Amino acid sequence: MTEPIAYLNGQFIPNNQCVLPIYDAGIVIGAAVTDLLRTFRGRPFAAKEHVRRFFESARYAYIDLGMSETEMMAIVERLITHNIAAWDGREVALVFYATAGQFPVYAGAAGMAGEMRATVCLHCFPLPLQLWKCAIAEGVHVVTPAQRHIHPATLNSKIKHRNRLHMWIGDQQAKLADPKAIGLYFDHDGNITETGGSNFLILKDGTILSPRRNNILWGVTLETVRRLSGPLGLQFAERDLQIHDVVNADEAWLCTTPYFLAAAVKINGIPIASGRPGPVWRRLMDAFSAEVGVDVAQQILDAQ
Repeated sequence: MTEPIAYLNGQFIPNNQCVLPIYDAGIVIGAAVTDLLRTFRGRPFAAKEHVRRFFESARYAYIDLGMSETEMMAIVERLITHNIAAWDGREVALVFYATAGQFPVYAGAAGMAGEMRATVCLHCFPLPLQLWKCAIAEGVHVVTPAQRHIHPATLNSKIKHRNRLHMWIGDQQAKLADPKAIGLYFDHDGNITETGGSNFLILKDGTILSPRRNNILWGVTLETVRRLSGPLGLQFAERDLQIHDVVNADEAWLCTTPYFLAAAVKINGIPIASGRPGPVWRRLMDAFSAEVGVDVAQQILDAQ
């Protein structure tokens, strides 16, 4: 059997050898950026867009990746080709991860960024499609925790980073209301932003509404929904959204790379519309499935 491999600081190595030292800045102070893509029928979806966003996040965080986007695309291709074979043709996700590098000592670490060389890691895992069966078949309950989203003046929303302690805390708060709930975060003014792993959208009177992009990480999948909306006869707009808008929506959705769209059918225990995945969700799923050559919802429902 072929052994899965990862990329770490210029080398392709077995997955089980891909580890970070305890003094790495990603561990010590969370100075790390990330991204994630997935395959459909063994091919990466929107790989250039994910690579570009990863480079933009790294540049904003003063992390020099030490290569070009073209060179990283070659690493992506090699990892996906090798690891799909290693996992017997299963669909995979590929994680991009970069940190500010390894500190020479732990103490005083935050002041040494200019002295270090970035840690760059790419690795794959087989997509656990079975985990999202319930989300696709029945929809998701979102709960707004007490924990607020990071203000974009503190850390720009355009960067995809690994400073997610606030979302870990918020998700634990949401699960006190419902163990299966997903935390949906307010900004400091009480507007809806996003969840820990997905964008959030509502549908009202034929218009798909997203929170404003200055307040969220603008997802590659979210941009795909925006692109598909026109051919389906739907409008797309950005607005400040509150719970009032969500509970009165025609449909609501979570939007993310692993499963494209899942219906949000309740918020804080209140059903959204029928409380079931709606017809426009189905139309968008069908349109995306036609584009990638896979019935995305059925692939998840059939997963073992």
